[in-house]
Amino acid sequence: MTLTIETKHRFGAFTLDAAFTSKAGLTALFGRSGSGKTSMIRIIAGLVRPDEGLVVLDGEPLTDTAKGIFVPRHRRRFGYVFQDGRLFPHLNVRNNLSYGSWFAAKAPGAGSFDRIVDLLGIESLLDRRPSTLSGGEKQRVAIGRALLSSPRLLLMDEPLAALDETRKAEILPYLERLRDETEIPIVYVSHSIAEVARLANQVVVMRDGRVEAAGNATDVLSRPSAAEDPRDAGALLEGIVEKLDEKHRLATLVLKTSRLYVPAAGVSQGKRVRVHIPSREVMLATTRPEGLSALNIIEGSVRKISPEDDGTVEVEIDCGGDIILSRITMLSAERLDLVSGKPVFAVVKSVALQP
Repeated sequence: MTLTIETKHRFGAFTLDAAFTSKAGLTALFGRSGSGKTSMIRIIAGLVRPDEGLVVLDGEPLTDTAKGIFVPRHRRRFGYVFQDGRLFPHLNVRNNLSYGSWFAAKAPGAGSFDRIVDLLGIESLLDRRPSTLSGGEKQRVAIGRALLSSPRLLLMDEPLAALDETRKAEILPYLERLRDETEIPIVYVSHSIAEVARLANQVVVMRDGRVEAAGNATDVLSRPSAAEDPRDAGALLEGIVEKLDEKHRLATLVLKTSRLYVPAAGVSQGKRVRVHIPSREVMLATTRPEGLSALNIIEGSVRKISPEDDGTVEVEIDCGGDIILSRITMLSAERLDLVSGKPVFAVVKSVALQP
């Protein structure tokens, strides 16, 4: 699947002028509120006809303003999941789900219904009304309803934004299964770097109505400029779970040339996982430190030093091909005499990491 977007549209004083290409898997539109993410997804869905632009899915033009093409939203066969579930309050979960099949190109069989119910873990909810469901349960039902419409593309507009951290933790594993076990491409809108780091195959960073960066998630999210809030900046690393320490509830993650100890919750041996390492949680040393509680001491060399306006510097460390970011004070950088190419040790507390 290839989705190509080129669009220019004015919303009052705000102008959206952006373009990107999305492939199979989950593509995240990432950026702060007001950056144009929802406007972009509404144009993809056909809810907004842009002033200028293209929306092309696998070579089929759905919008082409130059040629006067605009396929109505109901003929695009896209599923759409909003911030709130928007379930029908007078229908139980089973009937809310069945409503999605009315929009399918052909009626889903019982196997499709059962598979989606199992995928989202909602079998026990089928006879309940929306008023009795938690926020996370409502969103899972809303996702199931969208899937039962047999969509060519699934659009998700900040589906976890209205949920607390407990409900987010409840639904994220189901979104991972949706990404990994179906062939339906997903465009996912979020301003949460934690969600995007966990779910996205590709990331499109939007700012002030424009695309600032786009590409593989591990590459884009490891750029110091990716996060709007410096506290969220960090590196996204990917590796394989080599072994589990059940006694201490830790997993050993094998990176390109290094290993990390991370919390073992939700991971299994042999599983490929990602870890987001916040730059504020990384200390640097010029000699291997001893007598520390930190389990992760990774050898590398300084690749780049970027001064910030607040008296800190962002240091990129190349650890055998894995890039780790460290935010330290300018004074600390001067005391360590950091320069490009200098050998250093990155020190990371395991409790700061979450696969």
